[in-house]
Amino acid sequence: MLFCGASPEAASGMLPNRMPHVSFSSQFIFPPMSDSSSHDHAPLKADGFGTRAVHAGQQPDPATGAVMTPIYQTSTYAQAAPGEHKGHEYSRVSNPTRTALEGNLASLEGAEHGIAFSSGVAGIDAIVKSLRPGDHVVATDDLYGGTYRLLREVFEPLNIQTSFVDMSDPDAVTDAFTEDTALLWVETPTNPLMRLVDIEALAGRAHAHDITVAVDNTFATPYLQQPLTHGADLVLHSATKYLGGHSDLILGAVCTNSDEWAEKLRFQIKSTGAAPGPMDCFLTLRGTKTLHLRMEQHCSSARRLAQMLNAHDKVGHVRYPGLPSHPGHALAQKQMSDYGGMISFELADDEMDKALAVLDAAEVFTLAESLGGVESLIEHPASMTHASIPPEEREKIGLTDSLIRLSVGVESFEDLRDDLDRALSRV
Repeated sequence: MLFCGASPEAASGMLPNRMPHVSFSSQFIFPPMSDSSSHDHAPLKADGFGTRAVHAGQQPDPATGAVMTPIYQTSTYAQAAPGEHKGHEYSRVSNPTRTALEGNLASLEGAEHGIAFSSGVAGIDAIVKSLRPGDHVVATDDLYGGTYRLLREVFEPLNIQTSFVDMSDPDAVTDAFTEDTALLWVETPTNPLMRLVDIEALAGRAHAHDITVAVDNTFATPYLQQPLTHGADLVLHSATKYLGGHSDLILGAVCTNSDEWAEKLRFQIKSTGAAPGPMDCFLTLRGTKTLHLRMEQHCSSARRLAQMLNAHDKVGHVRYPGLPSHPGHALAQKQMSDYGGMISFELADDEMDKALAVLDAAEVFTLAESLGGVESLIEHPASMTHASIPPEEREKIGLTDSLIRLSVGVESFEDLRDDLDRALSRV
């Protein structure tokens, strides 16, 4: 596996020790449409991440020889007789394009099962809906605003309560467990404060209490971090972000080694309809083929921008795991194979109007929500992605009014650097 960036960064400790991408049991290729189950896959005899990114879950179309998996734009499938079909009955339940994607994602996460959803939030919803009234969730207190909204506004009225805790302190997590705790919800790195959570340590504590561990791996992607290898039971992705990589689709996915959880989640899709369309599945497959290439550029530019911001007199605090000053730097070196393409920072003059002036002045960085695309994005969490979190809760976790979040794209580093420098000169 190639290092992201130049050797001086490696020498300075900016790069973690690269973990080899290990061989996984579920390296899927897409089978021909036959009488076998649509979720059975033959093994791909290749271990390299890039090879699996390009090929896993797929083979040339058996009908035409098409190299790219077709977009099976159909709602239903012909049957030879009642109940006799070629693996698919109805596209809410399964679709050949979706099956190919699910095999691909499972291989990248080292999972037995990949389950695709209509969005990342739909995947979270399906996991929590598998709990029962009276169950309790422990979640990180620094997390995506949509997850917070779902847990607070949708599930708490249904008597599924959530405690939000600082997961950088494992003892605080254990103290939050009750006899009703059924799910530990982890983000690492967190959104937007870029905190690191020790998956292995918390998974051990949770499993000692028979608690399921789910990790939102959207920021890191399977290229940089594979939570199942650290003890997680479920891995959630908003595939809209890095997996798709081009800001042109909405899709989510959950990967797991648990047959029981896979069955529960597929039942949720069948019963509640959170199925992705074949076009979005095709676009995500297109995206995962270049995930490893894109992540190299995201990581390289983000590291260099973090160093530049860290030395800038207009910047107060830079939150990036690749900086040796980051409190989770050592954990990132152990748990991740690079530090990712997301940066958050606060201004030296911690005022919202100053932050908004920076956003307004940026030109190469586009002011927009979301992240993980080839284009660089800049946003203001307090008024955009995390506006659903009450101000007092934002203040409690350290989400300040001047916090700016960057999703570093794949443009030329020099243009990104100069754009931020110009924008910061306005304050």
